[in-house]
Amino acid sequence: MLGPDAIRRLAFSALEASRADQTEVVISGGESALTRFANSTIHQNVHEVEVELRIRAVAGKRIGVAITNKLDERAVRQAVTDALENALHSPEDPDFRTLPGPAPIIPVSAHARSTAAYTPEQRARDVKSVCDRATAEHLEASGMWSTREREVAVANSLGAYGYHTATVAAFKAVVMSSDSSGYAERTGVDAAQIDVAAAGEEAIGRALRSRNPEPLEAGEYPVVLEPYAVGTMLDYLAYMGLGARSVQEERSFMNELIGQRIAPENISLWDDGMDPAGIPMPFDFEAVPKQRVDLIRRGVAAGVVYDSYSAGKDGKESTGHALPSPNPAGPFPLHLYLEPGDAGETQLLEGIRRGVWVTRFHYVNPVHSKRTILTGMTRDGTFLIEDGEITRPIRNLRFTQSVLGALATVEAVGRSRSLLHDEMSGTCVPALRIGRFRFSSATQF
Repeated sequence: MLGPDAIRRLAFSALEASRADQTEVVISGGESALTRFANSTIHQNVHEVEVELRIRAVAGKRIGVAITNKLDERAVRQAVTDALENALHSPEDPDFRTLPGPAPIIPVSAHARSTAAYTPEQRARDVKSVCDRATAEHLEASGMWSTREREVAVANSLGAYGYHTATVAAFKAVVMSSDSSGYAERTGVDAAQIDVAAAGEEAIGRALRSRNPEPLEAGEYPVVLEPYAVGTMLDYLAYMGLGARSVQEERSFMNELIGQRIAPENISLWDDGMDPAGIPMPFDFEAVPKQRVDLIRRGVAAGVVYDSYSAGKDGKESTGHALPSPNPAGPFPLHLYLEPGDAGETQLLEGIRRGVWVTRFHYVNPVHSKRTILTGMTRDGTFLIEDGEITRPIRNLRFTQSVLGALATVEAVGRSRSLLHDEMSGTCVPALRIGRFRFSSATQF
């Protein structure tokens, strides 16, 4: 970690060295540690220290980027020179207007000293407790336990500047027998607040309950999706069409649906980088303060997120959702929240005569972005629901389903939410009961 003073000096020295019309500097780095385990044995412990300096140079309407992981004066000056050279040899972009100017940034706490100080021995003890419990049940545990401390600074020649430091801890486990498996994960800012043993018990319990799975014919069923499955589904929905560039390129489902009802009133989805319930970050990779953006408001398609480039094309203001340049994907919501409801497990199951309980999805891929169709498989705990009760494990099923089609038939929303880990942020969602979900084929496991 460079720290706020050193990273600020470095950023402004790079700006001073630039001869471009406009210049942006993004410095990111930190330390990450990871303990991996498989077959109920720790097999890898990794500790990495990394740093990256990214220069974006603007020459008229030409833009160039250069990246280096060396921070000495010569390397920084070379990166600044290379960025401008890249800009001068790039075609003009008629839609580019300007880098964003300065704006007040409200700090948000996202750093826990306990996470930064978490040791390999602590992670090993945590993992051993899960592996020992799995072995006692004649199961095998695999997964990872990671802790990370990071810092990001963004500065530009128009006076914009932001600095943020954060920690993230994430535990994921898959526990298996010869014919069953279970999954659990925990994510948070503070590693000391993550109950690894409880996550292990959750995965072990699923693996034990899902032994001897029976086949179920493909078809359309009511389902209960646990937060793990809901999070995956909504992350793909965001990828397929909740950024402004996808709308501008007319490849988003939102092109025809803004202002229209797409789900029941109990569905509200938003992005909020300032919410301390997640992995907050107060500004984007252009030093623009993050705004809360309602994506679906009480079942109505409400909006999408913007960076400065896409906002300029639409005559709008950036919502603080830029990713590091160059970024052909455009802005992206990285801090998704789905509003919880009032249903416990009993209420989620209530009224389902014959349906499927899904722990999580695996091997998911978009089929048709504009129609929000995904395909993938259930995994690590799939169960039959009969007359409002989970009765027996079933083999995994392949699904082919529209996300909007699923959201349109939501019948109940869970009262508690889970924070799910993503490389740059987190998604916070409850369980959902969905009236119709299409499973296109069965599997042999």
